[in-house]
Formats: sequence, structure tokens, C-alpha cells
Amino acid sequence: MAAPGERTLAQVGERVGDLVRDAATVDLFTGCLARTLRRAIRRLDDGTVFAVTGDIPAMWLRDSAAQMWPYLRVCRHDADLQDVVAGVLARQVRYVVTDPYANAFNAAPDGAGHRTDRTDLGPWVWERKYELDSLCYPLDLAFRFWRATGRVDHFDAWYQRAVERILTTWTVEQDHESRSPYAFERPGGPASDTLVRGGRGPVTAVTGMTWSGFRPSDDACRYGYHVPANMFAVVVLGQLAQVATEVLDDGALARRALALRAEIDAGIARHGIVTHPELGRIYAYEVDGLGGVCLMDDANVPSLLAAPLLGYVDVADPIYEASRRFVLSAANPYFYAGTAVAGIGSPHTPPRHVWPIALAVQALTSLDRDEQRETIGTLTRLAVDGAMPESVHCDRPDVHTREWFAWADAMFCELVLSYCGLPAEPAAVVTP
Repeated sequence: MAAPGERTLAQVGERVGDLVRDAATVDLFTGCLARTLRRAIRRLDDGTVFAVTGDIPAMWLRDSAAQMWPYLRVCRHDADLQDVVAGVLARQVRYVVTDPYANAFNAAPDGAGHRTDRTDLGPWVWERKYELDSLCYPLDLAFRFWRATGRVDHFDAWYQRAVERILTTWTVEQDHESRSPYAFERPGGPASDTLVRGGRGPVTAVTGMTWSGFRPSDDACRYGYHVPANMFAVVVLGQLAQVATEVLDDGALARRALALRAEIDAGIARHGIVTHPELGRIYAYEVDGLGGVCLMDDANVPSLLAAPLLGYVDVADPIYEASRRFVLSAANPYFYAGTAVAGIGSPHTPPRHVWPIALAVQALTSLDRDEQRETIGTLTRLAVDGAMPESVHCDRPDVHTREWFAWADAMFCELVLSYCGLPAEPAAVVTP
């Protein structure tokens, strides 16, 4: 049986081949683009689509949304591909309604996953690490899908219930200390897998930003306000206001989204920007509103490096430019430069491991076409058996983690499509 969009993907592959003219890159691109549709997605009995992140049998809200990005570029005239994206969105909003504090879910309410965690686990939940960005991604995907296709049927009752859950959760988590019901502990694991203070997380002050227990890497936050995720929240709240105005005709929802957006953005401006002794004003990675600051960047998106890609700032913004210089230097404790590759890694993986996702983001936020093409070639060389791994050792690229990481596949495809200028017609637009 043919995979969804097989003819469209074949045509896209031919076009990429005409523009890139490198057989290994084209083979990797077409393989990655097809693999998610053949191996990662499964249509459930209710018509929604379950998408695994690769070699783990669970659906992450973040990963599954990012896995759809390349298809948004090519699905305008392909109903089957559109239905895949719509099906993923439909499953995501049901999960958000089920539990807005969970990051990963099961295909059925079978209780699979991390059952020894001390938190309010339901049978649908694989893992209940509260990550602010997990709630950003479905809103962003819904907006991008609308702009790419003109479809509005996904803005249904489930979507609107999910929006209510997200806005309520983000408002509550603006004052985590006094209002939040969330706690999480994982007995017996590393410190990065659990929260301090009996599962409540690090102490924070009210800043206007909204709290997150864990980073996009699934590692615990050192401080409670993850600045890149708050940047992403600012973006998607602006998108939500646009949807509320132009599609839902809901002025009250638009005003609510914009008010929360303004509070979070003001919090970033007050607390998320610090003065570096050499670079001047740069963005912090995490803060607590009490003077605690974490200066670093992580490969997982949202990241400081990805801020323009998500629509928060322009690549020429001086604070972003200074932040970029910081995160792409040895001053960032997770930037690794080796004999094989240089780029950003993560405390989630072993030292000196660079993530292909971060390499793709670095190129996607660069204005240098030569750098973009060189990065495509680097990623092609780093592939493992025709797939993008999670991370590779910067000196020994044969040493890697997770041989099949579908999110990395998607980001490689996104970079190739962007470099090739595909599609020719406008697709998803991210508004600041």
C-alpha cells in the first residue's frame, strides 16, 4: 500500500535533486521524508494520527509537531498529506485536554510508560514532565497548517478546549509557588530526571513569564523560567489572537491571548536579558526572577539559537546577534568543536556530542548560503544507515546516540527545503 503523499514526495525529491545535485544528500532527504510517513505514523480508530518520535513507542507533543514541518511546505495540493497533519493535530489537542502537564502520551489508555513517577499519572500518559514548549507546539502547528493550506476545520471544539486548558495552565504557572497543582518526582534516577523540593521545582518569583519544570530536552530546569520556551509562548499567543480574530470571530479570546502575551514578553525583557562582560546584552537560557541566571544553550528547540526560526526576533536583532555569538562559542558549556564537527549539544546526551537538530537550526537562522550548503553536506556525512541520529561525537562521528530520531530527520528535510526555496508559493508564516 502506498504511503500518503507518495507521488508528491517523489516530485519534491526530483526538484531537490535538480537544485542540490548531490546524490547522497538527495537519497538521505527522500529517505527521511518518506520514513516518518511509513514508520512513525499510525492512524487510530477515531481517525486521529499517532506519531512516534522514532525508536521510542510514545508520542511527544513537541516532536510530533516538528516532524510535520517539512510536509507543511509541500502539502498545499495534496489532500492525503494534509490529512496526516490534521490527524496529528487532532490527536495532540485531545492529549492536551486530557493532561496539559504531560509531555508524552500513549496510543491507547494502557498505562504504558514511566509508571513509578510520583505525579498524577493517567493511563494515556507515557511521561508527565511539564514542559512549557509542549503546549506551544500544537498551537504553532495549527497556525502553520492554516497558513499553508487555508484549511480551518482543525479549529474545532477539541482545539478550542485545548486552547482553554493551555491559557489556564500558563496563567496558573505565572505564579507557580502559590497556584500550581503540579509536582513531579522520579525515584532512583539522575538529578536531571526529577524536580527538587518534593517535586515542586526550583523557587521562583512572579515575573510575568510562565514557569516550566523541564526543558525541551526533557531535563529538569535549573531555574523555573525557561527563556526560549517563553519566547515561543509569545509567538504562539500572537498566532492564537490572529486565529481568534480571523477564523473563530472571538474577540474575547484574542484579547485574552494578547494580554498574556504582553505579560510574558515584558517578563522576558525585564528578567531574561542580562549583561555579558564581553558581549553586552544577551538572552539568558533560564532565570528565576530572584537573581538566578543560567547562561547556556541546548540543542533542543526552542533554544536561544532558534529564536528567529520560531518568529520571536529577527536574525539581525542586536541582542540575538550577541546571544548567537555566545551560544556558538566555548562560553556555552554545551558547544563542542571537534575534528569532525562543531555545534551545540545537550546535557541530555554525553559530553562532546553534537546534535544534528542544532546544526540544522544554526543553518536555518544563517543568512550565509555557503554555510547552509556546507551544513547540508555535514549532516549528510553524519547520517547513520540513511537516518539522522540524535547526536554524534564531535571527534568520532561513528559514536552516536539514537540511530533513528524522527525529529532530526524532519529538521534535515526542513533545511534542505528551505535552502532549495521550496515551496515556490508562500507556506506557513510565523508572526512575531
